[in-house]
Amino acid sequence: MNGNATWIWYPGDFEIRLHEKMSVQRRARGVMYPAYWRLDRHYSNIQFRYTYDLEREERIAIAAEGTFSLFLDGKDNCRSNETQFTLPAGRHEITVSVFNDAEAPALYIDGPTVRTDSSWEVTSYQYEWKNAGSWTFDDPACPPSRFRLSTTPLEPVGQERIDGFPLLDFGRETFGYLRFHNVTGSGAIRVYYGESRAEALSPDECMSLDRFEAADAAARSDNGIYTLAEAKAFRYAWIHADAGVRWDEVTMLYEFVPVAYRSSFECSDPKLNRIYDMSLYTLHLNTREFFLDGIKRDRWVWSGDAYQAFLMNYYSFFDLDVTRRTLIALRGKDPLTRHFNTILDYSLYWFISLYDYYLYTGDFEFIRQYYDRAVGLMEFVLKQRNEEGLLEGRPQDWVFVDWADFQNTGAVSAIQILLVRSLEAMRLFAGRLGDEEAAASYGAMADEIKETTFRLFWDDARGGLLHHRVDGETKPTLTKHASMFALTYGYLSSEQRRSVIDNVMLDPGVPRIRTPYMRFHELAALCESGKHDVVRGELLSYWGGMIELGATTFWEEYDPALADDEHYGMYGVAFGKSLCHAWGAGPIYLLGKYFLGVVPTSPGYETYRVAPNLGGLSRMKGTLPLGRGRISLEMDLSSIRIESTAGMGTLAIASAEPPACDAGEVRAAGDGHYEVTIEPGRNYCISYRSAL
Repeated sequence: MNGNATWIWYPGDFEIRLHEKMSVQRRARGVMYPAYWRLDRHYSNIQFRYTYDLEREERIAIAAEGTFSLFLDGKDNCRSNETQFTLPAGRHEITVSVFNDAEAPALYIDGPTVRTDSSWEVTSYQYEWKNAGSWTFDDPACPPSRFRLSTTPLEPVGQERIDGFPLLDFGRETFGYLRFHNVTGSGAIRVYYGESRAEALSPDECMSLDRFEAADAAARSDNGIYTLAEAKAFRYAWIHADAGVRWDEVTMLYEFVPVAYRSSFECSDPKLNRIYDMSLYTLHLNTREFFLDGIKRDRWVWSGDAYQAFLMNYYSFFDLDVTRRTLIALRGKDPLTRHFNTILDYSLYWFISLYDYYLYTGDFEFIRQYYDRAVGLMEFVLKQRNEEGLLEGRPQDWVFVDWADFQNTGAVSAIQILLVRSLEAMRLFAGRLGDEEAAASYGAMADEIKETTFRLFWDDARGGLLHHRVDGETKPTLTKHASMFALTYGYLSSEQRRSVIDNVMLDPGVPRIRTPYMRFHELAALCESGKHDVVRGELLSYWGGMIELGATTFWEEYDPALADDEHYGMYGVAFGKSLCHAWGAGPIYLLGKYFLGVVPTSPGYETYRVAPNLGGLSRMKGTLPLGRGRISLEMDLSSIRIESTAGMGTLAIASAEPPACDAGEVRAAGDGHYEVTIEPGRNYCISYRSAL
């Protein structure tokens, strides 16, 4: 066995237990506000096994998170719970039972050659043996339950006194723990946090607060520093204290995942540059143990939000640890009784997220490990097809689609399009695993549901897919959602694409999309149709509008018609809106995939396509991850420079005249379009003439 010993556990249980703990950390004015769906738990009683073959005996060290017992060769009446054990020479099977009802049971064994890693097998005593789960925990003194994010000290950038009390400003939205230095005196200290200045200055309405006694803080200080127990999302902190209470200063511990910023974007429009940089910071703040929806509210893992965060991550940090943890936590345990986050469409986003994971990473082993859970989820979903073969929500399901003023009763067309895409993902997975019968079945269902959807929902006169069908009658409501998903997933003919763009996406008579959540998909669909100039304008007006109002991260929702502090309210709560929401970071994906134009065409960027589009800019440049490699591109109205370190790429450009390339052959692709093969490790300079 090569490599260091690592802690191992039942696959998924570390992530599921971590998710359970995370899902109850939200607070509403200091009171617990847990997620309102089932929180799954780890298996408390598990067993590991491993077969070795040694030329000579070997001494191993054993650590367990929980109580354990070890025996050899099935002799379970001869067990040991000693932390040191001598393995006899020859071929033998080690079995270790571990029990822990508080944390996920885990095992660590280290010897000269016998060490725990993912090649060990584990069972939950349900007639299954699986490869053990593991990560980077290789210290026997630091078991998985001690996993914590990184922290670093930060100081406020400004301070003023309001009504005699200090208001601290940390300069931009952040997340972490306030720290009081050298607290003295007797009395209470009260802290009112705000993502906005107005929120912090509203003690009766702010969403986050703290209260503690100065004497307790002094007693619990470490080297004179008292660190509050719970992290908060805030920019401002207004601190009230009883008379006689003093401290030297207040700082914070910023808590974060130390991701690598592997992407960049810079162009001729300074506002767009600022939008991109702020999007990266917004996503980073929400990239934590999992991809969260928002760091103040809800601090939960929502599948629809995560679907977008995954895609943004592939065009920025390419952090696969957070991605895998999130996918595992969302799926949870069997038996399934409700949809993910109680939302029908959110179960479907999980399949599509799995497909995207495979496409961007090429990691099929992860798909293989969780394929049985995908099969189980699909079986659960398909039970809800109606007599027409369409998927409907049950009375207990939330059919969400978007925050919008429309009815989601009956069979909703957007749900059918998401189901088709999900079945296509399952067809791919089953085919890769050699289950041709299952692949054919998934494919046939996808084709059938797609045909039924277009037959029952497509309206030639309106030029798009109508919204829903109730009791065998398609209602006349036209919305953008189903049509834009169908366009993005390539389900429309060229004539239907033109119709959807003109009659649905760009028609002001069709209800507009209010949230960055669905604007993400709306603007992607417009880019798919070459409307980059329209998208650039929307980025500048919508996301730029938030910046003009003083945002330092992007919000859950933005309505330019609102005034002043009205912007901060949502759900009937004065400061209920999240001002740092992951789905607000959509420009990362839009600018990376559609402006820089980089898309994998085979799993893990073995091959990829680059179709840069200035979209009305005069110049742009950027860097994006290609899996473990990278690609750099610079473009203006007459030249393109490109260099990559991985995969085989195809540069696709439009030019008013045949381009010239200093390092490769230019191939005509018809209708003023040209292609150049991009090999890793070579620099290419292409001269062309913009057709615009």
